[in-house]
Amino acid sequence: MKHEFTVGMNLNGKSQSVIVDAEDALIAALKVKHGRPDAVINYVRKRNKRGDLRHPHQGMEATR
Repeated sequence: MKHEFTVGMNLNGKSQSVIVDAEDALIAALKVKHGRPDAVINYVRKRNKRGDLRHPHQGMEATR
């Protein structure tokens, strides 16, 4: 079963967060790291639907 995770990262000195569909938090972090090898992963958490609607994050496709 897939869940949505928010992955926070530093990329070129700027903090960003993206939303990733994955089975667990480790896979979500690895997907982001695979797409952006130069990113430093700060955190991975389950998506907070109510809070994330107020402050939306980018999808994984938007960061490429």
